[in-house]
Parts: sequence; structure tokens; C-alpha cells
Amino acid sequence: MPNEKGSSGRGARELTTRVKTARRRSNSSTRWLQRQLNDPYVAAARREGYLSRAAYKLSGLDDRFKFLKKGHRILDLGAAPGGWCQVAVEKLGPSGTIVGVDLLEFGPISGANCYVLDVETPDSERQIEEWLGGKADVVLSDMAPSTTGHQATDQMRVVALAEVAYEVAQRVLAPDGVFIVKLFQGGAVGEFLAMLKKDFALVRHAKPPASRKDSSELFLVATGYRGTLRMG
Repeated sequence: MPNEKGSSGRGARELTTRVKTARRRSNSSTRWLQRQLNDPYVAAARREGYLSRAAYKLSGLDDRFKFLKKGHRILDLGAAPGGWCQVAVEKLGPSGTIVGVDLLEFGPISGANCYVLDVETPDSERQIEEWLGGKADVVLSDMAPSTTGHQATDQMRVVALAEVAYEVAQRVLAPDGVFIVKLFQGGAVGEFLAMLKKDFALVRHAKPPASRKDSSELFLVATGYRGTLRMG
């Protein structure tokens, strides 16, 4: 975890970088930019060569749940720009297989296989298994839709993406596999959680240290896949 305190011992107010609102920049854009400039995980990602601050979310989850193991096959859904793939490569080493897919072109990432793929197209699971060389031991999804600002609408979109990720996981996960998906608290999370509990031995929720404190983001960590494929 990056060091969030300055070495000089000065107060946070002195260390904070402030951004003046430019004529062509909205107040919300200015707040976002200021948050980015003062985010210790953004700074650490630049310093340590990660493609996004989200790398620390996956690293934090694995530190707690230990699901990234050498020799595993890992599928990363919505992988761009590739921070999670980078962490998976570090954790698995050369014995593992990491496949990242996204609607956007990204990569290359040393040690990972990056592909452009719409997982909702027919036969996408067959293509994924071909790239993996078999069933996945872990399916990861950090996918999130563009937000509208309307809480109920945004929540429905998040859950819909989580369901898409799980439909893929149901078809490509090996027995006893692991599924990790991002959601936001509230809405239909309870219904989705109940569905996972039917198909996995254990389902836990977690908010890694790199998740912003003011964010409702959470991750569901489902382990011990029973190999149940829902029909209909």
C-alpha cells in the first residue's frame, strides 16, 4: 500500500495540491482533477509502473483472500487499461495464464494476453477457453458502466454488467473456481448475492484499501464454484 503521509511531517492541508477552476473546466471536473492529483494510489501507480490505480484494489483483495496462485488460469473481464492483468502476472509468474478482454483495445502487457472481445456475442466462451487453454481458475470483473448521475439507473446498469460477467463465469469457470466482481452498495445487490450463494461454497464482500472512502464500491468474492449452469 502506498504511503499516504508526507515524509516532512507537515499537515495534510500543506500537502494538498489545489486546482484553480479554469474558464472551460466545470466545477465537477476540477474536483475530479484535484482528487486525482492528491490520490496516493494514483501517485504510486505512476511511480511503480501500473497502468491504473485499480491495480492496488486487486492486490489488496488478493492479500486478504489469496486467490491468485501460480499455475492458475485467470480471466480478466473489462481489463483495459490493464492494471489488474499486471498484478496477476506478478502474482502468478511464468507458470500462469492471464487473459484480459475488453471492448477497447489495450496492451500489450508483458506476461498477459490482451484481446478485444464482446463477451455477449455468441460463442465468446469457446474463444475464451481457447485462449486460456482450458477452464478458468479465477474470473475477475472490474467492469463499470458510464454513470448518468441518477442513482437508481446507475445501480441497475452496474448489476446488469455484474450479471453479464457471471454468465461468462458460469460457462468458463473450473469446479472450485473463484469469481470476483465489482458492484455498488444498494439496489439489487442482495438478489445478485443470493444467486451467487446458490452456486458457490462461500461468498464474501470486501472493500479493499484502494477503494475511495466516499465510494459505494464493493467487491463480491465468491469461492468454491459448484459448477452449476443456470438454464433459461
